[in-house]
Amino acid sequence: MLNTLSYGTPGDIPLVIVHGLFGSGRNWGVIARRLSDRWHVLTPDMRNHGDSPRSDSHGYPELAGDLAELIDAHGGRAHVVGHSMGGKAAMALALLHPDKVASLLVADIAPVSYSHSQMPFIEAMRAVDLSRVEKRSDAVAQLAANVADKSLQSFFTQSLDLKARRWTLNLDALAAEMPKILSFPDLDGHYSGPTLFLSGGQSDYVRPEHRETIRSLFPKARFAKMPQAGHWLHADDPRGFEASVRAFLDAVAKR
Repeated sequence: MLNTLSYGTPGDIPLVIVHGLFGSGRNWGVIARRLSDRWHVLTPDMRNHGDSPRSDSHGYPELAGDLAELIDAHGGRAHVVGHSMGGKAAMALALLHPDKVASLLVADIAPVSYSHSQMPFIEAMRAVDLSRVEKRSDAVAQLAANVADKSLQSFFTQSLDLKARRWTLNLDALAAEMPKILSFPDLDGHYSGPTLFLSGGQSDYVRPEHRETIRSLFPKARFAKMPQAGHWLHADDPRGFEASVRAFLDAVAKR
């Protein structure tokens, strides 16, 4: 079972928020706490991330299975929000286990293969000499040699267990499975529940040419953009992201 943080009081249908690559459920704490005024919010660590089990496999059917198990433990049905890798896992869940998904919000990702590589970031983390890390800033200083973006330096070190001097990411498995992470499996079926593809206006992850593929899998898909946000739309504009989630779930409730 995935390690999962819980916010709010258990109710009829929980809200599951699925983080992206190199993230953790803890990254979503502020937004989860705010949304917990209306929903029971669950933020799992995906496999090979955080405090969840490690595995040699990291394909989307397996990630979808992990989420299905989590949802079964909390009543069998959930609203699901997923960002980036988590968005692909959420889409796979909806396609493979549609009965478990009350609604689906996919944050800045499409069910397609991407050509950009995340391997430089794995190599940057591998290059950190953990024996010389006493505090998080020590790791940031080392990461700066290979990662120019200060926000990414800070983000990566959130997955650092200082006491044990280890990454809470299974970097070897993520590296080996990177082709699967960047692609999307050919899954039969479709999800006909309410679906929103929410994109950052400054991001090119969800393009007009992706819409035909999206609609073939998610026939009720709707599209919206957060104009001032990039790929990390929940970090670029957390209040705007929260408002978008609320508006979507309120619209679902009225159907």
